[in-house]
Amino acid sequence: MKKTTKTTRKKAVPRTKKAKKKLFLGRFGHTQVLVMILILFSAVCLAWIATGGLFDTDSKLKVKKGHIKNIQKQNIAPGLKSFASQEDFLAYLEEGDEMRSFMYGGMASPRAEFVQEADIAFDSALKSNGSAEFGFDDGAGGAGRVSETNVQVANIDEPDIVKTDGQHIFYTGEQYYYYAEPLIDVDISSEDIYLPPNYQQPRVNLINAWPVKDLNLDGIIPAKGGQLLLEEDTLLVFYGQEITAYNVSETTDPTQLWNIKLDNNTSIVTSRLYDEELYLVTKNYINRSQPCPFNPVVGGPEVRCLDIYHPAAALPIDTTFTAMKIEIDSGDIKNTASLVGMGYTSTVYMSTESLYITYNHQMNMFDFLFDFLTSEGADLMPADILAKLDKLKGYDLNATTKMMEIEIVLDEWQQSLAEAERMLVENEMENRMSDYFEKNKRKLLKTEIVKIDLDKFKVDSNGMVPGYPLNQFSLDEYKGNLRIATTIGENFNFRTSDSSANDVYVLNDDLQIIGSVQDMGLGEKIYSARFIGDKAYLVTFRQIDPFYVLDLSDPKNPEIKGELKIPGFSSYLHPISDDIILGIGEEDREVKVSLFDVSDPNNPTEVDKYQLDEYDSEVLRNHHAFLLDKDHEVFFMPGGKGGYVFSYENNELKLVKVVAMNNVKRAIYLDDYMYILGADEITVLNENDWEEVNALDIEEAYKELQK
Repeated sequence: MKKTTKTTRKKAVPRTKKAKKKLFLGRFGHTQVLVMILILFSAVCLAWIATGGLFDTDSKLKVKKGHIKNIQKQNIAPGLKSFASQEDFLAYLEEGDEMRSFMYGGMASPRAEFVQEADIAFDSALKSNGSAEFGFDDGAGGAGRVSETNVQVANIDEPDIVKTDGQHIFYTGEQYYYYAEPLIDVDISSEDIYLPPNYQQPRVNLINAWPVKDLNLDGIIPAKGGQLLLEEDTLLVFYGQEITAYNVSETTDPTQLWNIKLDNNTSIVTSRLYDEELYLVTKNYINRSQPCPFNPVVGGPEVRCLDIYHPAAALPIDTTFTAMKIEIDSGDIKNTASLVGMGYTSTVYMSTESLYITYNHQMNMFDFLFDFLTSEGADLMPADILAKLDKLKGYDLNATTKMMEIEIVLDEWQQSLAEAERMLVENEMENRMSDYFEKNKRKLLKTEIVKIDLDKFKVDSNGMVPGYPLNQFSLDEYKGNLRIATTIGENFNFRTSDSSANDVYVLNDDLQIIGSVQDMGLGEKIYSARFIGDKAYLVTFRQIDPFYVLDLSDPKNPEIKGELKIPGFSSYLHPISDDIILGIGEEDREVKVSLFDVSDPNNPTEVDKYQLDEYDSEVLRNHHAFLLDKDHEVFFMPGGKGGYVFSYENNELKLVKVVAMNNVKRAIYLDDYMYILGADEITVLNENDWEEVNALDIEEAYKELQK
């Protein structure tokens, strides 16, 4: 959801010398335009605020007392410091607030998530993207070929609304809230909570799915819902402010193992499951009267001032992030690491070696304006005005006050100019300003990156790149280097919308930039990115869809190999094979599916495309909704009207099956059967002939279960 900021326009005042007591300038065109740009720029940045990943909602958590062990203080990483005291934290906040001038609360980037393992071969990478399978002992009664949640990194699971162990499906579906006529004769003084008669309590459905003929609802976990993670017989359920673990070895009688609750001021950014441990990232908006210590987890470890990392140079911040490593079998918190940042701009990303947390920050707008006036505009201004500006820079004032003082100085000067001279200055400043923005756009908005070593679980290093990442797929770790794709300069240039560009940066283990590709898709922004081995695929968009192929085999000298321009855009890219990339996006307000042949990186081609009579698919926003079955050379995607199964055999797109189902959410496969899951029903298809072989009305089955 986009967040907007309301600004209040000051009442106009006459052009007199008394105007120096007013907030910005009357008719001095070039400065007025510049300040308006800075203000509008900040508002535009707020529009970039994303929903923040899987759990960047009001999902807040809470742990049993005694579930903490082995909490250790980390060593300070180069380029970072920890707060010595609460007073030190407050002083840092005050210094950072000066940089926040004209930011109206900060900026943001779209999402938050994770990266690809360093040494994964391409085939393994494909398995991590919806085609992963694992075997089951025949005696266990499970299917032999089982799909997993479509994730980015091999062996690192991501939460979703459906999980399967090859025999059962664990599914939250969609919770409906039905409203009926108002209740009559309700005693409002009663302590009982009355709900509408058709209210459906949230629940997790525990479904027997294998063999196909025995499809049925075995049991439920009541009063829970949301996202799920599964580790053998342990099901983690994320709901409200809690994470609860259940033993589901007996789906007819699940038993609770442990429960974690977060403090009311704590919310989940995201989580991952790797090597039988839960990795959780939370955020706490900073209490500006007492920023530390605090407890993100009820009964959990206290985060002290000394435990919180911050960049050595002051930055505008509003959030303390805390990463935790939690044992699956007990719910014990093994390790924590905390750092400050901007909550609305965070992207979290994890490899098998490291956890990355990023956030955006803007250049101090006073410094930007001062540098422009004293460099590009110096020859247009008298020496006494330049001297006043130079003196002002040295004052111990916050940036907001300095900006007001600049306008007073300039307002007085502009009133001394003749009309013709004022017109000349305005035109010159306006044109120079445009050029200055273009030359300095990579300084305006930057992304801070902090890396946490998973083994030692300490903040390991930090770095910075220009621009902002789109989402988790904008980051990738490979052979010890981090690659990140960013959009820079978007909406900075007030004279044209062509000021944006898109870059890819390669950073070493210390998060220092060692290589880059810049200025792709001028006037556009990134709509999708995918890093696969030593290649990267990037889609930018404004009116056409440039599809870029990048060669990153030499991390110090990455380069663009090929570019393809086609109508529409792709919001999600998925590797089908070594030479074929699938793109799912939009064209002419319809969902579009494309196959890109990248066998010749210098000459990528769109070998086939298909436009659906759908205006939307959840895949455009959530990669978990996508399913790839390599054995049958098909993929599934939900739409607003039903579920769609496409074949890509021989690099040709063919719609082989449509399931007209209300509110289709997901699909999984067990052996040669595809299970299409709607909000409250399941349809099973035989993948050999695409005939329906079974179905389950979950709501009817639930009613039977309650009898």
